[in-house]
Order: sequence, then C-alpha cells, then structure tokens
Amino acid sequence: MRIEYDPAHDLLNIEFISDEDIIESSELDGIIIDYSKDRRIVSIEILDAGKRTIKDPLDLIDLSIVKTKALESDKNRVRN
Repeated sequence: MRIEYDPAHDLLNIEFISDEDIIESSELDGIIIDYSKDRRIVSIEILDAGKRTIKDPLDLIDLSIVKTKALESDKNRVRN
C-alpha cells in the first residue's frame, strides 16, 4: 500500500494495488475509487483532501495502529 499527498493540488491518494490496470473509476462527492478488471479496488483518491480533513492529511496517519491491526487480523486468520 502506498499513501501519497500532493499539497499543491490537495489530493490524497491511497494505492492498494500498484501493478494493476485501472479499468473503471467512479466518483462520489470528490472521492474517486479506481477498479481493476475483476472489480478489486486499485486506489482511492480524495479531492480537496485538506479541506475535508485537516490541512496536512498525512498527519492523520498512525502507522503503528494500522500495523497492529493488520498483525492482529493475520493472527486471527492463522488460528481459524
């Protein structure tokens, strides 16, 4: 996963799959979701991100929390 913020254009992009072609995009109220051929979400782009969240949206990211949740989820999958 790659998260990028472009302050010059106030765009926040969260890319889930980097090596997948975007076949379709849908926009709802300034949020664009890009889909692959098999309808997996490739990326999510938020237009005017600083106006919708805080001035620098990357300040909202707490990677330790994200990583912890991912590890807990992996442990649960192994147990089941």
